[in-house]
Amino acid sequence: MSVLKPTIVLVHGAFAESASWNGVIERLRAESLDVVAVANPLRGLAEDATYVRDVIAGIGGPVVLVGHSYGGMVITEAATDNASVLALVYVDAFAPEHGESAFELAAKFPGSTLGEAVSAYPVSSGGNELVIRPDKFHHQFAADVPADQAALMAATQRPVTEKALTDPLPTDRPAWRTIPSWFVISDQDLNIPVAAHRYFAERAGARATREVAGGSHALSVSQPAEVAAGILDAVTAVSN
Repeated sequence: MSVLKPTIVLVHGAFAESASWNGVIERLRAESLDVVAVANPLRGLAEDATYVRDVIAGIGGPVVLVGHSYGGMVITEAATDNASVLALVYVDAFAPEHGESAFELAAKFPGSTLGEAVSAYPVSSGGNELVIRPDKFHHQFAADVPADQAALMAATQRPVTEKALTDPLPTDRPAWRTIPSWFVISDQDLNIPVAAHRYFAERAGARATREVAGGSHALSVSQPAEVAAGILDAVTAVSN
């Protein structure tokens, strides 16, 4: 009897966009997997998670849910009490507990220099929107990516609201408590310190953690093979 393979749902974080997963998607498709890269709205945690839940419902089958950076906040909320989600994969991503926000977790351990690289401006819907300044983007976000590629990433980055990054995780039952998780992390992440990544993985009881030496925060772009391998570990485990 054939085993139904899960669809891989990829959720980008702040200052990125869905094409940041392209290298990972190519490798997953080579393994005959269906993949959807969600355009994360980056407006607010509850709203973003609701959107991702809608995408999962539209797929209508089992999924492996993957989040990068702030996308880890979103998948943690979106997967709560969601029977379609078989596994969670955190790629340089936050894995929050109830009440924790991205801003709070980024400062939990020393080493993040994101605050020095960000510009804020008001938006008509209220509050502020944040972007990484183009002159800071390469070093801050994607130091191990060629400069010309990093410049394109800076130009296509998706701004995030300050609200999204300060929203506390609503659910009192984070999805990683009940759904198996895998982590792919980098030791030169300047947005979320590696000590935080290790803490998230240990707290979540990760099935496995891949740590990429020299990797920047933009791991899905700079090290797509490592990221894809981590996702495939999860797919294999939940498909058998």
